[in-house]
Parts: sequence; structure tokens; C-alpha cells
Amino acid sequence: MTTTTDLQQAPSALEQPQKEHQWLQQLVGEWTYEVEAMTEPDQPLEKSTGTESVKSLGDLWVIAEGQGEMCGSMATTIMTLGYNPQKQRYVGTWVGSMMTHLWVYDGELDVAERVLTLHSEGPAMANEGGMAHYKDVIEFKSSDHRVMTSFCLGDNGQWHHFMTANYHRQA
Repeated sequence: MTTTTDLQQAPSALEQPQKEHQWLQQLVGEWTYEVEAMTEPDQPLEKSTGTESVKSLGDLWVIAEGQGEMCGSMATTIMTLGYNPQKQRYVGTWVGSMMTHLWVYDGELDVAERVLTLHSEGPAMANEGGMAHYKDVIEFKSSDHRVMTSFCLGDNGQWHHFMTANYHRQA
């Protein structure tokens, strides 16, 4: 039987951060954001603002808690991101106070290590009761500016852009 003392004496049994985990650490900090989202086709873009606080959970995970406007009311969101070395994939979740769906992320980093693409499945915007494929693309423009662009896979097999959020690190 393994005891807590045994685990404390055997650090090799604990997961060690890899370069993919280190990449996530650049998200840590206090951010403000501006969002432009298309809520209905052929309608003006809805604009909103908010704040996000990203903390590290050990050196393996980051947890982002956002507060801001969404669809005309205040909302809280929580995103978790980590890296699974066995799958060689980024993994995570996203939940918001305005919906009941738990979004589960599976993603990859581009070769230049500037763009993280996270795939998920969730309620379809156009098909009541149906599900659709989504992707959130996080790109670092600089250490103090990142952009998240969201897309939904349409019935025509094309990705449709529906939201862009610009995040700026607070001084």
C-alpha cells in the first residue's frame, strides 16, 4: 500500500511539466477583453467587454475565470487547459453561467508555437436540439495581446467565423 509519505519521497511518480505545459503558462495573469460576436446572420455584430483572471494549477494546468457581458447580461466563464503527454494533445474544458453544456477541448499547437487550436462539440446554433463541431483558436500576437477566434462547422463542411475576442494583459 502506498502512503502519502511514500509519494512525497518519490517525486518521479508525479507528472513533470513539459514544454507544452510551459507554453500554457504565458496565459497566466490579469486580462481585459473586447468581444465581437455574430448572434444572428445578417445582424450587426454584438460587442461586449470583460475581464479574465488566469491562474496556474501547479505547473500542469491553467484555470481562466472570466467575468463580462454576454448576450446582453453578465456572465461568468471558467476554462481549464492542460496538456496530456500520453495523447500528445492539449485538453481542457469550458463552462459558462449562461448555459448547461460542458464543453470539452481537444487541441494542438501549430509548428511556430503561437496558435493553439481547440476542438469541441456543443449545441448547434442553427439546429435546435442538434450538436455541432466548433473550434476556438488562441493566437498570441505578443506577450500582452492574444486573440481567440471561434468557428462553427457548417452543414456545407466549411468553418464559419462567429466570434473574435481580443485579450490585453493588464499592467
